Amino acid sequence: MSQKWDDTLRASGYRVTPQRQLVLEAVSRLKHATPEEIFADVRLTARGVNVSTVYRTLELLEQVGLVTHTHLSHGAPRYHLAAEAQHVHLVCQQCERITEIDKSAAAPLVTALEQTEGFLTDVGHLTVFGLCSSCRP
Repeated sequence: MSQKWDDTLRASGYRVTPQRQLVLEAVSRLKHATPEEIFADVRLTARGVNVSTVYRTLELLEQVGLVTHTHLSHGAPRYHLAAEAQHVHLVCQQCERITEIDKSAAAPLVTALEQTEGFLTDVGHLTVFGLCSSCRP
């Protein structure tokens, strides 16, 4: 586990527990994982951890700023490390592949929205749906 993760938890008044470590490691490894996917990954190492522990841990980790979630479909939220959150998600509507692109790709749209609508865009929650290059006709 990253020392920064440990420091952030302790600075927020929380202990570094094995469950928190396992959940953070799973989020880091899986990228864009649902709570159920994180739970399945954690259970490979710690059979005694239950799904409610994973949900509570994700809530705590988001509260202290270590993870963040995004909605990439109508299903469960997907979690990733907060330090890696500033990107745009491309979601293929056919194969469901999720691609991350640098937020600079959305700069013209972000600028246009701010200039015409006075709208400040949260790029970390920006998701574009369509067809990936493999699924395009």
